[in-house]
Amino acid sequence: MSVDPVPSFYLYGEPQRSVAEGFVHVESLDDRSRPSEWTIRPHVHRDLHHIILIARGGGAMQAEAHEFRFEAPCLLLVPAGIVHGFTWHRESSGHVTTIAAAYLRHLVARDADLAPLFAHPHAVMLPQAERDAAEAAIARMAQELGWSGPGQRAAVESALLHLMVLALRHAALTQQAQPGTARQAALVARLRERIERRFRQREPVSEHARALGVSLTALRHACARVAGTSPAQMLDDRALLEARRLLLYSQMSVAEIAYATGFEDPAYFSRFFARHIGQPPRVWRAARDG
Repeated sequence: MSVDPVPSFYLYGEPQRSVAEGFVHVESLDDRSRPSEWTIRPHVHRDLHHIILIARGGGAMQAEAHEFRFEAPCLLLVPAGIVHGFTWHRESSGHVTTIAAAYLRHLVARDADLAPLFAHPHAVMLPQAERDAAEAAIARMAQELGWSGPGQRAAVESALLHLMVLALRHAALTQQAQPGTARQAALVARLRERIERRFRQREPVSEHARALGVSLTALRHACARVAGTSPAQMLDDRALLEARRLLLYSQMSVAEIAYATGFEDPAYFSRFFARHIGQPPRVWRAARDG
C-alpha cells in the first residue's frame, strides 16, 4: 500500500517528473517564497537535494518531526526524500540550489568526503566573511546555467563543489567522516535505496543481503563501519520515519498507519513505535497536535 501524506514535487509547486542525471538548478529565494507569503508548506522531493543560502534574514525549517531555527548567513541542507517546509522572516533573501540525487552520487563516488553533507537535514552557520563567497559561487552557477558556452558543465560543477566544500568545512562534518571503504559505502548506499523501495514489505535482513549479492556478515559489517548502525536498525528507522510522517501529516488512524507501513498487527506496531520513540503513537501524535 502506497500512501502520500504530503505533496511530492519536482521543484516546489511543479508536478513530479523524472530528473535528469546531471540536473542543477538555481533560483532566488524570492521566486516561490514571496508569492506564498514567506511560507513554504511541507512537501518532499523524491530525487532532488537542496542547498539553500540564507544571505539575509532568517526563519525556521521543519524537516520531518524536527524544527531548525536559523539566522543569516547560513546554508540549509535538505536531502532528497525528506519532508520539509519553511517559514521565512519577511524580506529574507538568498538562493536555492537544487541538484539531482544521481549527480550527488557521482560527486561522492569521486570524493567520499562529501558523503556526510546530505546524511540528514541541517543548518550550517556561516561566518559573515563567507557569505560573499557563497553568493559568488551561486552567482557563477546561475550565470553558467543561463547559457551553453564551452566548458559550461565544468564551470557549473566547479562552483557547486566550492559551495559544498564551504558547507562541509563549516559544519565540521569531517569529524563524522565515514570510516568504511569505498566498496562498503557503495554497498550501504545500495541497501538504503533498496530499503526505500521495499521497507513496507518488512523483509528480513537476510533477504536484503541475498538481493544485494553479499553475505549477511558482510552487510552487517559494512553498515557498522559506514552508518554506525545495523541493517535491522536501518529498516526499523525507515518504518518509523514513515509512521511519524503519517501521524503528523495525515488523518489516518493508528491501525491504518500500521498496515501502511507493513505491519500486520496494529497492536504490535504500537508496541514497536513506543519501544523506539518512547511514547505510543496516539500519545506522540496528540503531543504534536497540541
